[in-house]
This record gives sequence, structure tokens and C-alpha cells, in this order.
Amino acid sequence: MKPSTPPPMNLTLSFLRLTKGWTQARLGEAAGVSPNLLSDYERGRKKLSRQRLERIVAVMGFPADTIERTLGWISEIRFLSAGPGRPADEERRKIAAIAAELGAGIEKFARETMTHFIAAGRAEMEREQAEALWESLRKRKPAERLKLVEEKLEIRSWALCELICRESAEAARDSADRAVELAELALRIAELAPGEGIWRSRLQGYAWAHVGNARRVRSDLPGAEEAFRRAAELWQAGASFRPDVLSEARMMDLEASLRRDQGQFAEALDLLDRALAADRGELTKHLLLKKSTVLLARGDFEEAVATLRRTAQLVDVGDEPRLLLALKFNLAVNLWFLGRYAEVEEQLAGLRELAAAVGNELDLVRLRWLEGRVAAGRGRWGEALAALSRVREEFVSREMAYDVALVSMELANVHLEEGRTAEVRNLARQMMWIFRAQGVPREALAALKLFCEAAERDAVTLDMARRLAEYLFRAQNDPGLRFEGAP
Repeated sequence: MKPSTPPPMNLTLSFLRLTKGWTQARLGEAAGVSPNLLSDYERGRKKLSRQRLERIVAVMGFPADTIERTLGWISEIRFLSAGPGRPADEERRKIAAIAAELGAGIEKFARETMTHFIAAGRAEMEREQAEALWESLRKRKPAERLKLVEEKLEIRSWALCELICRESAEAARDSADRAVELAELALRIAELAPGEGIWRSRLQGYAWAHVGNARRVRSDLPGAEEAFRRAAELWQAGASFRPDVLSEARMMDLEASLRRDQGQFAEALDLLDRALAADRGELTKHLLLKKSTVLLARGDFEEAVATLRRTAQLVDVGDEPRLLLALKFNLAVNLWFLGRYAEVEEQLAGLRELAAAVGNELDLVRLRWLEGRVAAGRGRWGEALAALSRVREEFVSREMAYDVALVSMELANVHLEEGRTAEVRNLARQMMWIFRAQGVPREALAALKLFCEAAERDAVTLDMARRLAEYLFRAQNDPGLRFEGAP
């Protein structure tokens, strides 16, 4: 998600309120405006007209020309060019003049606040430059990009590092190898970036967190753990750097994914709650969505539904289709686990439309999986077999071993419901390649071996198949979990 700076009109409201020392609640009461609306104005979520700003500012007792002067100051200084760090001499002079005009009593606060505005404006400008840099690098081969970073000073931009980190996180949805390549490129930029040592530590910590995330997606959990350890050390080493243009909430978000995959659900939820508290309004919907996935993995389906409904209140119709799809799909999955099949079926048509709009084939496969699960829950065995068999073929073609194991157990349940033990035996034989595949924990392989041996003896019961399907769901986020279910 690309960070953004509020428009000058909105910045003026925030600056003058803070200068006056008023809370949003106090200003809202005096101006007859909801504090939530004031928050939206100050974050740039809502457009603020000049007429509305004048009415709000007037209740704080500022002179009539204060808005014009403040807008002028912001216009002059927010796009002054300089690298990350302390204000340049010209900036210091302008801040001192603004502070003096506002009065000695608030001089220190005015200096700090305007320094923040300068950093925000500078960051926005450098992020725009990074977009242009990335366009020139995007189509090059990885080795060529790395060579340019080593040779050209202008490419060693903190904003380009941040952007490539974001690209790595996006790539992680489809290609772990590309995610790793991009994260390592971002890290190299961070290591070579100009600026003070504490700033480079901060930037390297941010990049290492994305390296950790990419390793996690590639199923290298020990490597991911080491990357996040280094990220924390470097980030803390640069803790005295202010102002900070990088999102600590994003780093906690990424680490929460690792803790979830390690089965450390309490730690993951704590990280997400801390990220929500630190978030500057850019990640709230994403963090709540992530929290629902941790609750799902822990089996807290009711709480996950409540979290998703809270997230839905923050989502606008104009939001990106992928966000809407993830929200609605996760809600449907939790409802399925709760056995509320009718509610899930009501959502399927809308989910198909959203998945088609997003255009990701794997999303469509997972939606078909959900349709097969609902059909099985409703006792429509033929429909369930057709859907789940097709999904299994898709996962096999993509060599997604763990997903193949999961859907195979669900197929085994359907076959056993109809008394087809021979089909269960054939299914078990078709799973033998999984034992040579990557990404399936040892304990899960031991459980699958029990299933295959029992299938050869026609000894698999419906109860065993159900418990194994439930076990595999829980074990994907708890690799050390053992299956206690031998027939």
C-alpha cells in the first residue's frame, strides 16, 4: 500500500489544532463536528473545503489570515529537497520564522510539528521519484538490476528500497522465489544508501523484515526467524532517528505472519494489536484482515467472523477488488467452519464475480474448493466429488503438496460417506508423491503415512478421515503438532 501525505488544507487543520494544544474531542465539541470526522480530515481520508476549515479554525481563536499564512508556509517548505535526516539550514530558518510568528510559548512545538511536515513532503517527493526509477528497472533481469545498484548512486534511494519491499510482499502471493529476489535487492540498496549510520540501520532493518517474509513464503522458517532477528536489531539501532518515514506497523505485520505459520498464535495476535496501535491509518483494514486469518488458524471462528465484520465497516465499494475478495472469502470460510452453509451459499455468486475481476487463477481454484466443501456439508455428494476432484487436480499440477493432502482428506470423507473404500485406497496411492515433496512437515507426513497404510488394508474409517482432515488444517500452522489417530 502506497503511503500518502494529507493535502495542505488537511495539514493546516492538524497543525493549527496541535499548535493550540486541543484534542480532537475538544475541537469537535466546540465546532459541532464529530471527532471521527476530524480524524478523517487530518489523515486525508475526507476532503476538507476551505469554507469548512475556516469555520473549524475560527472556534480556536486564530486570526482571520492564519489559514492563508499556514498554507503558504506548508507550500514553501514541504517539498524542499534533501535526503532523510535533520532539516537543512534553509529549512531551519523557515521553521524558526514560523515558530516566532506563532509565539514564543509554542516555539518548540511549532518547530517539531513543521519539521514533521517537511519530512512528510520530502518523503512524498522521493517516493514519486522512486516510482520512476522502478519503472526503468522493472523489466530488467535480476542480475542487471543488482549491477545497476552497485554502480549508480542515484539508484540507492531509501524510497526505492521501500517500494521494492512492497513489490516483494506483493510477489509473495504468487512466487516465493521472486519475493526473495526483490527483498534481497531492497536490502542491498539499504546497505549502500547514503545518509547517517542510524538511518541506514533503520532502513536495513526494514528491508531485513521483508527478506524474512519472503523466506517464510518459501517455507524457510529458520531462515525467516534469523532475518527477523536481524531486522529487530538493526531497527532498534536506528531508533533515535527522527522523523521516521518507514512503517513499524508494517514490520510487525510481517512478523505476525511468521508467528502464525509457526503456530505461535498468541504472539501473532499481540504483534497485530501493536501494529494496529502504531498504524498511521494506512494498514488498518489489512491488519484486521490478517488478524482474522490468525483467529481462523487458531480455530476461533466466531471471533474471526466478528473481526471480519468490523473490517467490512471500514471498506468502501471503491476499494481494490483483491481486498474485497479476501474479506468476503475469509468470512465465507469461517462461516463454513461454523457449519453455516446456507449463509456461505448466498455469498458464492458475488465471490465468483470478485474472483473474476481480480483475475488470479489460484483464487478461482480456492473458490471452487469452498463450493465443494459446501456441497459436502449439504450432503450433495456427487457435486462435492466433482468439485473437490477438480481442485485436487489443479493443486497437483501446481505441486502444492500440502493443499493436495488437505483436499484429498476431504475427498476421502466424501468417498467414505458413500461406502467407496476402493476409491479411498486409490486416492491414497495417488498421494505417494507427497512424501518426496517440499513443504510438508514431518509430523504431517507421519499422519499421511498412517492413512495410506490403513487405506491399503481397507481400514480407514469415516471418523479417522475426519480427524485427519481436521489435524491437517491445524498442522499447517503448527508444524510440530502430532496426529493421535491410528485406527
